[in-house]
Amino acid sequence: MPIKSNISVSKSDQTRTLILTTMAFTASFAVWTIFSIIGIQIKADLGLNETQFGLLVGTPILTGSLIRLILGIWTDIYGGRLVLTLLMLASALATWLLSGAETYPQFLLAGLGVGIAGGTFIAAVAYVSRWFDKKKQGLPLGIIGAGNVGAAVTKFLAPVIMVALGWVAVAKIWAVALAALAIVFWLFSKDDPVLRHQRETGEKPQPALMQLAPLKNLQVWRFSLYYFFVFGAFVALALWLPKYFVSVYGVSIITAGMLGAMYSIPGSLFRIFGGWISDKYGARRVMYWTFIGSLICLFFLSYPATDYVVHGVKGDIAFSMALGIVPFTILVFGLGFFMSLGKAAVYKHIPAYYPENVGSVGGLVGMIGGLGGFALPIAFGMMNDLIGVWTSCFMLLFILVAIALIWMHFAIRMMEQRKHPDLAKPAYLPELGDLKNHAKA
Repeated sequence: MPIKSNISVSKSDQTRTLILTTMAFTASFAVWTIFSIIGIQIKADLGLNETQFGLLVGTPILTGSLIRLILGIWTDIYGGRLVLTLLMLASALATWLLSGAETYPQFLLAGLGVGIAGGTFIAAVAYVSRWFDKKKQGLPLGIIGAGNVGAAVTKFLAPVIMVALGWVAVAKIWAVALAALAIVFWLFSKDDPVLRHQRETGEKPQPALMQLAPLKNLQVWRFSLYYFFVFGAFVALALWLPKYFVSVYGVSIITAGMLGAMYSIPGSLFRIFGGWISDKYGARRVMYWTFIGSLICLFFLSYPATDYVVHGVKGDIAFSMALGIVPFTILVFGLGFFMSLGKAAVYKHIPAYYPENVGSVGGLVGMIGGLGGFALPIAFGMMNDLIGVWTSCFMLLFILVAIALIWMHFAIRMMEQRKHPDLAKPAYLPELGDLKNHAKA
């Protein structure tokens, strides 16, 4: 839950919490996406096909997704400081053990352990939301979400280290760095004000079963679909793009990592901007911008390289249509930008609609979103193996975002007509403003 009116929080404590938690999530996300780089070398060493590679890079995402619901509940009960620290230490240990894997099954098993790092997001959101008033949570939660830039950190640094020292060195360095940051976080952070208030007054946290009650609302599952695209597809592409650049455009792994970062950086840092405009204009409007902008980018990204022959008056006329590496990178940058707005807007909804259940609702939404990061790389690989068209991954995402946009639009229209037929414009709150206590569409 957000801070209560009778609990005082200093500005310095808010700032320190925000900085430390963002650093913790950034490092964890860098570890979580480590296979996007080292997986390319592992694929070559083991002779994996596209589907096996998709499973390899997606395996850590599976663990980090499935544990989010329970981690959200634990954070509400035991506090984010403890949960985040333990998660980082466990992730660091698993990443160190990854360096000893040799066979494909061993890599998959190690990937499940590395995936613990992905659970830090919901713990960070539930922890930070307790330090800020609900009307001003969009910006701080956007700043936390900007920790997705950890994927870009991996893309920039891991290829250089891997070329010089091998992928094993990358795993060990990432493990040591995460463990060191976990110690720093524990030493300099504080228990959140709500947890301290509960300890001082003897107030008991909400039981776990009660925290699960809102999950029966279809609205929560609709938010989950949004996040399946804006976050799940973001993670999937963050894992997939380095290999895409290598295979389609024939660039080196170092160049592919840097170009892939052109997607990861805006998809992370602009989340801060997404949080700010969600506070200012409302998350509902931002979600429309997200889905429409993504549809436009994906339409062009989906078009496969094609050769045409026109039978003209004086003979055949041949020409080709294909995206060069520059326009492709620009479109990917734009897609990452719109996704970043959506990631912030989705989590703006949650504390506004479910202030008492941020951990459980945010955990479910995060879990479904994370499962997108697991399932989509596998789907990308299968489509490559079965269809044989590189742009098929973007075709799939185009269909996904179209479904999300249609569902969102008609659900909101139904709420407007059922609750407020005369409501002309959306109010401040995410979807229907003063209808927050009634909207369960």
